[in-house]
Amino acid sequence: MDAQAFGDLLAPVNATLNATATGFLVAGFAFIRSKRIDAHRRAMSGAVTASALFLVFYVTRFSLTGTHEFAGTGTARSVYLTILFSHMVLAALVVPLVLRLLFLAWKERFDAHRRMARWTYPIWMYVSVTGIVVYVM
Repeated sequence: MDAQAFGDLLAPVNATLNATATGFLVAGFAFIRSKRIDAHRRAMSGAVTASALFLVFYVTRFSLTGTHEFAGTGTARSVYLTILFSHMVLAALVVPLVLRLLFLAWKERFDAHRRMARWTYPIWMYVSVTGIVVYVM
């Protein structure tokens, strides 16, 4: 299998990892709302793992295949580029936020963790969901 074919194979893998992260994020939110702390930790560990694997595979795919042009035109292209731009900016922002949340949880600074999670969770969800949207488009 050549580099291009392998890179092309990684696109649906990455979409699946984004969907997996989204599922874990939703579960983690539900668990913490119902005070199921251990289940929350496991779900959020799954979200971090899926997102980290996505990042590794995304960088691998990009290094193998480069950038990809959106084939659509007109309004579809404008919508795509708007979603892609917001996705890229927030994806870069969410990485240090998630790392900080992990640190706060590890240090058992749960009040600070909770305050920061109120901002980080919606950003992380948006990035995960728009990653799937960008793939589908």
